[in-house]
Amino acid sequence: MLGGDEKMKILLATYWAIPHVGGVWHYMEQQKKKLESLGHEVDILGFNEDNSAVSILNKGMVLKKEKLMPLLEAKLSKELFPAIHANTLVKYTEFQRYVFELSAAYFGLEQYDVIHTQDILSTASIKRVLPESTALVATLHGSVAHEIRHQITTLHDSNNSFMARAYYDDLERVGASAADETIVANNWLKNILVNEFQAQEEKIKVLHYGFDTDSFLERMKHKTKSIKIPKDKKIILYTGRLIDLKGIYHLIDALGQLKKERNDWVCWIVGEGDQQAEFEEQAKKLDLEDDVYFFGVRDDIPYLVSICDIYVFPSLLENQPLSLVEAQIAGKPTLVSDAGGLPEMVHDGVTGILYPAGDVEAIYKHLNELLTNDNLRISLGYNAKEWGMKHWSLSTGVNNIVDVYKRAISKRRKDFEDGSLEEDS
Repeated sequence: MLGGDEKMKILLATYWAIPHVGGVWHYMEQQKKKLESLGHEVDILGFNEDNSAVSILNKGMVLKKEKLMPLLEAKLSKELFPAIHANTLVKYTEFQRYVFELSAAYFGLEQYDVIHTQDILSTASIKRVLPESTALVATLHGSVAHEIRHQITTLHDSNNSFMARAYYDDLERVGASAADETIVANNWLKNILVNEFQAQEEKIKVLHYGFDTDSFLERMKHKTKSIKIPKDKKIILYTGRLIDLKGIYHLIDALGQLKKERNDWVCWIVGEGDQQAEFEEQAKKLDLEDDVYFFGVRDDIPYLVSICDIYVFPSLLENQPLSLVEAQIAGKPTLVSDAGGLPEMVHDGVTGILYPAGDVEAIYKHLNELLTNDNLRISLGYNAKEWGMKHWSLSTGVNNIVDVYKRAISKRRKDFEDGSLEEDS
C-alpha cells in the first residue's frame, strides 16, 4: 500500500461530454474538489459540450475531432470494416471512442498514478492505451447496455437492432473487466456486471457515492431566477433528463388522473432532453397546461427542491441518481419507482414510497395519499433527511475511493516491478 501521506496525480475521465447536467459530472466535480483539498492533483478528461473535441478541461488542453477523423476514416473504412458502417449508432460510437482513446494517448497518461474512469466506454478505451505503471479504477454509474436495450426499438429498425445490442453488450463485457478495481453504487449493478457480463466478482466493490451536503444545504437558500410560487397548492417536483427512460410519460398520465380528483397541486418538471416537446404535448392533451410546468435547465435546483412538497422520480432504469440524494438531504418525501438500484436508496414507507416501475395507477394513488396526509409527508421527509445526512457523507465516500486508489496503485507498481502484468486481451 502507498504511504498515508503520499500525494497522487489523478485523472478523472469520462466518455460523456463535460460539463453536462447529469449526475456523473456533479460526481466528478465533487470528487475533484475533495481530493484536491486532501493535497492530491486532479485533472478531468472528456469530450466538450458538442462532442467535437476531447479536452483535459482544467488544463485547457484540447484535441479537435476533425484532426483525427481522416486517419480513422481511412483505418475504419466501409470496405475494411463493413459491420461498423451497417448501423448508425454503432458507427458513431466506434468512431467517437477511437477519438477519445487517441486523444487520451496524445495528452500523455504516463504522468498519472491512477486514472479513474466513469463509464464503460472510457474504461474500455483507456485500457487500450494505459501505461503499464498506471493504475486504472472505474466507477460505473449504470449499465449502458441496459439503457441501449430500452432505447433501441425506437432508434433503429429491427434489422439492425440486434447488431447494436450485440455491440453494446460486448462493450459492457470489456469495460466491466478492464479496470484493476471497479466501483459500483449498489448490488443491483454488481449483479448485472457479474451475472450478465462476466465481470470478476472480486474486482467489484460496492461503495455508495459521497455527497457535499454542506454545499447543497447552502445552495438551497438561493434562487437565481424568478419563480412564481403558487398559493394554496402543493408543489410536486421532478428534476432530470426529459427522455422516455425516466418514465415521465407515466407521471404525466398519473397527473391526468389526479386532476380529476383534486386541483390543490402543481407539478414542476425541471430539465431538458430530446422528448420535452412530446411531454409538453402529452400534458396539453390531458388538459394539464395550467398544472404541469416545464422549466428547462435551471442552476438553482437546490432552491426548487427546498420549496417543493413532494419529490417524484418515476424512472424505468436507474442506478443511484443524484437528484434523489438531493431530495433526501432536503428532507422531502419522495415517491420513487423500484427500478434498478432505487430500492437500495429508499426504505419503503419509512424514508420514501416505492412503487412498481411504470405503474401509472400506483403513481396516482400515492400522490393522492401524499397530498392528503400531512403527517405522512412530514414523517417521510424527516426520516429521509436523518438517513441521508449520515449515509451520503462526502468525506466517507472520498476516503473509500482513496483507499481503492492506493490499493490499485500498489498492486500495479508491484506487478510492474515484478514483470508480472498480464497482457491485455
